[in-house]
Amino acid sequence: MIDFYADLCDPDRMALVDAVVADLEAESARLDDLVADLPDASWTRPTPAVGWTIAHQIAHLEWTDRVAAIAATDTAGFDDVLKAGASDPTGFVDTAAEEGAANAPAVILRRWRSARADLASALRAVPDGQKVPWFGPPMSATSMATARLMETWAHGLDVADALGVTLPADDRIKGVVHIGMRTRDFAYAVNGLTPPAEPFRYEITAPSGELWTWGPDDADQVVRGPALDFAKLVTQRRALADLGLELVGDEVRRWAAIAQCFAGPPGGGRQPKGDRA
Repeated sequence: MIDFYADLCDPDRMALVDAVVADLEAESARLDDLVADLPDASWTRPTPAVGWTIAHQIAHLEWTDRVAAIAATDTAGFDDVLKAGASDPTGFVDTAAEEGAANAPAVILRRWRSARADLASALRAVPDGQKVPWFGPPMSATSMATARLMETWAHGLDVADALGVTLPADDRIKGVVHIGMRTRDFAYAVNGLTPPAEPFRYEITAPSGELWTWGPDDADQVVRGPALDFAKLVTQRRALADLGLELVGDEVRRWAAIAQCFAGPPGGGRQPKGDRA
């Protein structure tokens, strides 16, 4: 993995896109390895996402990867997706997951493999400077790949939790951290709050031990801690109380309570371990 987030002004955009897509492919392959040999009965195991089984998780990734590939290659086709979703704007994504999960596991897995391969090819072929339409603001190919990496990692964590296994952390998680940092103001807005004018300082320790930093050195509001914990916070995969993050400043603590890097209405988060039934 190269440090493709260090300089977003890198003139070699194709190398930048290819690096992020390669990380997305690697993250998808790791999740594929986790589910490929599962007996069919295990696909019905519930995950921490209420009402979603392992089948729902993979079917959701298949649907979003496929729709992202359409968005990158067929503007008219993506407009049709938007029109179809307009009839049920708060539920059409869940409906797609429900419909996908009704298929046999082998079918779900085959469709996901095909969709993510199509997406990788589509993103690598996006012309330099062209934006990819999406349900929110249009994104560059690099941003789309990073968003897909984040979602694949988060849903993969749900699957791992359902199976009672721990996936090893690696520095690909920087993509999730990057989105978590960049969506700070979105988390305020989606909760009807005004984001602060002053930037935060982020001091995040990578799985490799490298220190990743963003923001001014003299900021009053600081987030420190492991990248894995930061990623779990911003994807709402763990409660703040269960994470080893140091939060310096009242505004940082207010943000941490609502942190959210995924699109849509405010997420419900997860209960602290001590509060689970």
